[in-house]
Amino acid sequence: MWLKRLTVFAILLALCVVALGAYTRLKDAGLGCPDWPGCYGHLTVPRSSEAVERANAAYPERPVEAHKAWPEMIHRYFASTLGLVIMAILVLSLRQRKQDPNTPVKLPIFLFLLVVFQGLLGMWTVTLGLFPSVVMAHLLGGFTTLCLLFLLALRLHAPRPDKPSTSPMMKWGIVGMFVLALQIALGGWTAANYAATICSELPICQDGWSQHVNLQDAFQFWGHGVDNYEFATHIGPDAKITIHVTHRIGAIVTTLYLSALFIWLWLRRDVDATAKKAATLGMVILLLQVGLGVSNVVFNLPLLVAVAHNGVAALLMMSLILLNFRLHRTGRITP
Repeated sequence: MWLKRLTVFAILLALCVVALGAYTRLKDAGLGCPDWPGCYGHLTVPRSSEAVERANAAYPERPVEAHKAWPEMIHRYFASTLGLVIMAILVLSLRQRKQDPNTPVKLPIFLFLLVVFQGLLGMWTVTLGLFPSVVMAHLLGGFTTLCLLFLLALRLHAPRPDKPSTSPMMKWGIVGMFVLALQIALGGWTAANYAATICSELPICQDGWSQHVNLQDAFQFWGHGVDNYEFATHIGPDAKITIHVTHRIGAIVTTLYLSALFIWLWLRRDVDATAKKAATLGMVILLLQVGLGVSNVVFNLPLLVAVAHNGVAALLMMSLILLNFRLHRTGRITP
C-alpha cells in the first residue's frame, strides 16, 4: 500500500517538476543561478546585501537577479525531492519483491538511474551555458521520468491478468506515442533555441517563411563554438524560423494521427470499453493541447499558457500510455 501511495505522490511531484522546469525556461531563468547545485555558493538565493555583494564579486558577468534565481532554485528543490522519493520507491520495491514476486523492480531501478542522469543533465544545463541539446535532453528526461512513474502506478494498481487479451490495435497506439514523443522533442528544441515567438501567424508562419528555411543551422546539435547559448545568439533568424515551422508541421501531423487513432478505436466493435474510455480521455486532452498551442500564437506566448502547453503535452503522453496499457491488458473483446 505504501509503495502505491508513494508512486502516486511521485507522479504529482514529477508533474510539478515538469511545470516548474517549463516556467524557469520560459522566464529566461535557466541561468538564474550560475553555479550548481547551490546558488552563488549558497543553498538558497543570496538575500542580505553582504551576501549579494559577495555573489556579484564572484560572478561579475552574472549579477544576482532574485526574480530569476528563485524559480531556478525552487525547481532544483522539487527535482531533488523527486529523486529522493524515487530512491524510496526503489527500496520499497526491492523489499516487497521478497514477499510478492510480481512486484516490478526493473522499472524502479531504471527510474532511479534515469533520475541520477537527470541530475547530471541539470548540472550540464548550467555549466554548459544552456547548451540547446542538453536543455532538450533535460526536458525529455523529465517527461520520461513522469511517464515511467505513471506506468509503474498502472502496473501496481492493475496486476497482470492470467490471460491478457491484447488488441492488435496496440501497435498503432505505440506509433502514436513515438509520433508524440518526436513532437515533444521538437517543442523542446524550439524552446531551447528561443524560437517560440519567431512565427506570429497561423497556421504555419508569416508570409514568405519558405524563403527562410535553413535546416543545416536549425538542427545543428553541437559544434557551435560558443560558451553561452542564452537567447540563442549562436543562430540566426532563418534557423529559428525553420525550427518553429518544423514544430508547427509536427503539431499538424501529430493532431491528425492521434485524432484518427482515437476515432478509429471508438468505431471498432472489438475494442474493450475501458480502452475506448482511454481514447476519449486522449481526445479531450488533444483538443485542449491544440487550443493552448493556438493561444500561444494568438496571444504572443503568455507565460501561464505556455507552461500549461508543456504540462498538457505530458498529460497527453500519459493518456496514450493508459490507452496502450488498456489495449494490452483488456483491449480486445474475445468471442
